[in-house]
Amino acid sequence: MKWIYIAAGISLYIKMLVFPNPAIDSTDMSIIESVVQDSGVPNAVSGIIFRNRLYDTIFEVIVFTLAIMGVRFLLANEQPSCTIYQFSDRPSIILARLGATIAVLISVELAIRGHLSPGGGFAAGVAGGTAIGLVAVTSSTEWMERIYQKWRAATVEKISVLIFIILAAITLIGYELPHGQIGTLFSGGTIPLLNILVTIKVALGSWAAILLFIRYRGLL
Repeated sequence: MKWIYIAAGISLYIKMLVFPNPAIDSTDMSIIESVVQDSGVPNAVSGIIFRNRLYDTIFEVIVFTLAIMGVRFLLANEQPSCTIYQFSDRPSIILARLGATIAVLISVELAIRGHLSPGGGFAAGVAGGTAIGLVAVTSSTEWMERIYQKWRAATVEKISVLIFIILAAITLIGYELPHGQIGTLFSGGTIPLLNILVTIKVALGSWAAILLFIRYRGLL
């Protein structure tokens, strides 16, 4: 069976190298241009997710919230793990924290400029969660818990979800902020704000899940 997957992978690789992708016809281009003009952002994907398909995006955020709650519920009756597996050698710690720094910078970039270039709130949140995970495998679990409690990350996560739902509902009703000049940082109406709120939600939700898996499983 594994040879079938290998052959399929090789065939796909050859196809990507030899056969070009079909050119976009004028109809597809007109649809993209229409989305860009309606949303006021050059990134048509962000325009679709946070405007044309905003109703679905609201429930995607809610589903992610329920997933984090599900992790907490399913692990509630388990005994905390006695052994925590983490990096202990200095080179691995330095590389992991360097990777975390890079991931944080990427997360901020994707969050504030996701409506102008490839990226957005979900990708930024994943990058932020990756940074938190890299710090978690190199730091004390107690320290991570203290930071999580000190900054009230759970409360901030819930507030970001509520603000996102309220702002999205207002947008669906038909009230939007001015789009501004297309291509500039302060453009797109509510789309940049929704991007940032999703980033906060996904990153902090990932943090909560990471802490739970470390506590009850001893590893990520």
